[in-house]
Amino acid sequence: MLWLGGTTESVRIPFDSVVLASVLDEIRPFVGGLVQDVRQPDATTIALGLYHQGREGVLLLSCHPNYARVHFVTRRVPNAPEPPVFCATLRARIQDGRLEDASQIASDRILTLTFLSDRGEHLLVAELMGKHSNLILLENGHRIVAAAKWVGPDKSSRPIQPNGEYLWPPVIDSDLLEQASPDDPEGWFAFAAAHPSRVSPFFRSVVESLSAAPAAWSAHWSPGKGAYPLPLPDPTALPRSSISLPLEQQYAEWVVQDALTSQKSSLLGQLERVLLARETAVSDLRQVSDSAQNVPKWQRYGELILAYGHALQAGSSLLEATDYDGSAARIKLDPELDFKENASKYFECAKRSKGRIGLVHDQISRLEEDWTQVAGMIERVEKAEKLSELLELTEEARHRRWLFSQPTGSGKDERPYEGHRIRELMGPGGIRVLYGETAESNDYLTLRVAKPNDIWLHVRGSTSAHVVIPTQNHPEKIGKEHLMFAAKVAVQNSKSKHSGYVPVDYTLRRYVRRPKGAAKGAALYTHEKTLHVEGE
Repeated sequence: MLWLGGTTESVRIPFDSVVLASVLDEIRPFVGGLVQDVRQPDATTIALGLYHQGREGVLLLSCHPNYARVHFVTRRVPNAPEPPVFCATLRARIQDGRLEDASQIASDRILTLTFLSDRGEHLLVAELMGKHSNLILLENGHRIVAAAKWVGPDKSSRPIQPNGEYLWPPVIDSDLLEQASPDDPEGWFAFAAAHPSRVSPFFRSVVESLSAAPAAWSAHWSPGKGAYPLPLPDPTALPRSSISLPLEQQYAEWVVQDALTSQKSSLLGQLERVLLARETAVSDLRQVSDSAQNVPKWQRYGELILAYGHALQAGSSLLEATDYDGSAARIKLDPELDFKENASKYFECAKRSKGRIGLVHDQISRLEEDWTQVAGMIERVEKAEKLSELLELTEEARHRRWLFSQPTGSGKDERPYEGHRIRELMGPGGIRVLYGETAESNDYLTLRVAKPNDIWLHVRGSTSAHVVIPTQNHPEKIGKEHLMFAAKVAVQNSKSKHSGYVPVDYTLRRYVRRPKGAAKGAALYTHEKTLHVEGE
């Protein structure tokens, strides 16, 4: 199918100056009519309820960067619960007044509506120029009273500021300001011939496809591409009785389609980051798990150092000994440590790896299960075809704590807390559990990261990590299994981890403070409750 410009590319028909001229033709019958209602459903849209000689109409004006337009609508326009300042100003200045004039400025995408009320004469200017679009209310023809978008002098040489003087956009030719814009297709054809650079390429394509200029506007709608007030070289184009009707229908579809595309892209981007974070975390934890296989070797090395260390010379960096099975063993030593200290170092490595292997395996299992669920959610998002369905998926992802969360894992390259050694774990139900590895990181976690309603845990009467469960201001949603998981983290990162039953206190962060003059990591707390956790 040949489309405009001789290609099969599906393009959106622009809201250009010719479309505005045809909409203006539909506005003029309301000149002299009453402004019954002013509504502002969103930040960039105004709807004016007009009445004249028994005829009612709702004129929609939008300065959205992608959907800037003006046309009548048949659907009811919702009202914001609280009218924005722009809407309130329009109601105070023009509601119950009369529409005195409607004009197109300089044959461009600028519409002016003149209103007369008991507050005097006001001019509403609709600049429909892509990302620079705006709706501006003027008093006395030049003083800015209100605007949908305020523009500061740091953003433009033509600022839009309260009580400032309104200036026409710089693209407007001053000579054209003195000329009336064409009213009908014949006038626009003549204007295009005299000023080819002042009309859109789309209009020039339409002109080339027509043998002569029509005498009057005739609305046509090309499904999926848009509406135009002239016959289109598209066999699928359908005639319409009004240009506003297909504009309303097409823009409603585009808004929904683009919202769906934008929402889907945003959600997929966040979910893919979560998926990558889970993969990275599992990879890091598997490295930790693999290192646990060295526990028997490190234990044996410590024992061999104690057995043969008496014969070592001070400063030795290697011990050659006979292993239990009769094989030769070569064990690296720290020359700055004596043989007992070197043995203790191997014993500590073995004990540390052995102590956390259970937690590591638990984390790997949780993260792999979560990865599967995130991957499933991504597949559902990709298949979603309705915005309502996508919003439900977004809410589900937020409930599962997959949105706007920091990566969960044990990788040492993660530095989301200004370099402090704070680690994140995934607990039951996908909750996050944070803990500090040093006194300084404990201090930072408690005093800088944790929120007042987060749950804070610490081993009673012993040195331990500070542990925090973020609650998003809903501590009541944290159950017993979540608390027990976090309490075990506190015990496994404490000096009491080899004891029998270890008491762990928990309270809200709001009840925790560092005593004045105390060392980092010290804490006093109140309103605590206690859990008892079995040590290793």
